Order: sequence, then structure tokens, then C-alpha cells
Amino acid sequence: MAPILCSSMPEIKVGGHIDDIQELRRARPMMVPERYIRDNSERPRRARLPDSLQIPIIDMSKMIRESDVQFHHELAKLATACEEWGFFQVINHGIDTHKLEDMEEVAREFFDLPLEEKEKYPMKPGTIQGYGHAFVFSEEQKLDWCNMLALGVEPPFIRDPKLWPTNPSHFSETLDKYSVEIRNLCQRLLRLIARSLRRVNENVFNEMFGTAVQAVRMNYYPPCPRPDLVLGLSPHSDGSALTVLQQETDTVGLQILKDGAWVPVQPTRNALVINIGDTIEVLTNGKYKSVEHRAITNKKKDRLSLVTFYAPSYDVELGPLPEFVDEERPCMYRKYIHGDYSRHYVTSRLEGKRTLEFAKITEQL
Repeated sequence: MAPILCSSMPEIKVGGHIDDIQELRRARPMMVPERYIRDNSERPRRARLPDSLQIPIIDMSKMIRESDVQFHHELAKLATACEEWGFFQVINHGIDTHKLEDMEEVAREFFDLPLEEKEKYPMKPGTIQGYGHAFVFSEEQKLDWCNMLALGVEPPFIRDPKLWPTNPSHFSETLDKYSVEIRNLCQRLLRLIARSLRRVNENVFNEMFGTAVQAVRMNYYPPCPRPDLVLGLSPHSDGSALTVLQQETDTVGLQILKDGAWVPVQPTRNALVINIGDTIEVLTNGKYKSVEHRAITNKKKDRLSLVTFYAPSYDVELGPLPEFVDEERPCMYRKYIHGDYSRHYVTSRLEGKRTLEFAKITEQL
């Protein structure tokens, strides 16, 4: 999901009310409704993968003083993570664990509210802010086994105050404090990622992005009677520059596509999962790639995840930086305005990395 919160999506009604998975689950159905059952080719399957196949873990406490040997060792790990995985976890990131816990708690409180309370903040047809399902464009489209609350955070003009819950009463205050911390982390990570590229100034991304766009999405995945038939979230890459994921540690739900296999991301206590978005792939001319990922469900346990999307201002022109274009790696993406790509992203179904075709240069015959 890209951090664009515009209102130009086509109005396609998907039923007359919110399809609430929690309410469905409370009815304890023995079977999964047809609307959620995936085709055989899309269903999650168990694969035997070595335990060592895990996304890298970056210790940010070792990346403070450039004069330290451990700084350069960790920077090299970061470069490998961005180039070979597109995903990594950060530990010792500097965000107070109480703020992480507070945000998780207030999100759970919201999802535990009665349906009629949550429906006060509906994700209306043609939008992707509010509570409900996003990226649904037809009655025939398969739904994800997930309810979500998506909100614009920064800059102020993308906020829709009517969709910020007043119940729990401390929701907005908690989210604002949390978002400031995540924004600072993203800016620090962008400096480090620029350093890891070794060809550009460490401030190149932060300066280019202007007043960066920041949005949050809270995903709730109830237990599913047949997790082998559904997906919690369809495969996709993110249209952001960086995405920051906070997830609970007792359930594995996130999977990333690595060398043709879906690799589960094992949660690490107090860690945050970071992934490279389409924007960084374009700017680095494909050196650092966004990676397809999805969410699966669990038969016995629910799962909550908090996702922040961080992207350039809508009016910023993007394209491969000249430092990453040469004879060995010719220009792979055209120039475009980020807002145009964001509109394209939110008016497209989640289908792997298909949305990035918007920016790719096709060979002229």
C-alpha cells in the first residue's frame, strides 16, 4: 500500500456495509465464505526452508560513531540487506518500547470495539482512509482476511479528522506521539541507506523528498478456520520509499518473496521490520529493489500489525539518480511526479509488483 490518500479512486460499491472479518469470526463459521477463498495458485502452502533463511537484523546502536569499526560492519550489512533482501529488521532503534506498546494497545482497543462503533469511521468507496477493506474494485474480487484502519498523518492536509477515532479517547494523542518517533527513524534510516550506496550524499533522499508524506495502516487478522484457503493480505510491493512494520511476536504472519519462495519473517521482540519501497528502487535504478510480500493467517491466534508508509511529497519529480546509470546499468525507469504514481497505485489492485510497470522503460523495437 502506498502512502497516498487522495480521493480519485473509482466509486465501486462492494456491498452495502463493511465486510467485518471480526464479526464473521465471532459467528464461528465452520467454512470460509466463498468471497475469501483463493484460487489454488494463490493459496499459501507450507514450504521446507532452512531455519537460517531469515531477513538480516541491523543493530542501530552500532551505527552512531562513524569512527567505530562496528559502524562500517553494520553499514555493510545494511547494504547487503537492501540489495539482496529488500527487507531487514532494526533493533536498538531508539524508540521507547513504551511508545510501541502504547500504540499497539490503543490499536487493539479500537479493533475490539463493537462493529457499530468502528463503522463511524468508514472507508467509503473511492477512498483508502478509514476502517474497512482497501483496494477492492469489483464484486468478484477476492477479499483479504483482514480488517484495517488507514489514516493520513503528515503533512496536515492529508488528514481527515472525521476518520480519526475518538474512541479510545487517547487514540489520536498516542498515534501522534508514535508517528513523530517513526518519522525520525525513517529520516535516520534514509541517511544510512544513502551512506550504504557509497555514491551519493547521505542527505540526498531527505532533501529530495521535501515535506514527506506519512500514513499509517493498522491491520487486524482474526483467526481463520481454514488459513490454507485464504490470504491475510494479497502479495504486493509498497509504493513508499520506506515502510516500517511493528508486529506482535507470538504469531508469524508476514512472508516475503525470496528466490521464488515465500519466506516467513520471524518476529523479534522490540524490533521493527523495514522494507524498501518502489521509490527507492526507482531512485537507485534497481540496485535496491522493493520486494513482494504478503500476510497469511492463523487458525488459533489473531494478529495485529502497525504499518507506517514514508514517501516523498506528492509534487516531487522522481527518476533514477545519475550516479546509478551507466553502460552496465542503463536507465530502467522514466521520470514522473510522485503524486501521479501514488494515484496509479491506489487505483490498482494489489498484484505483486505490477504497479511499478507505471515507471519502467520498455524496450523500443
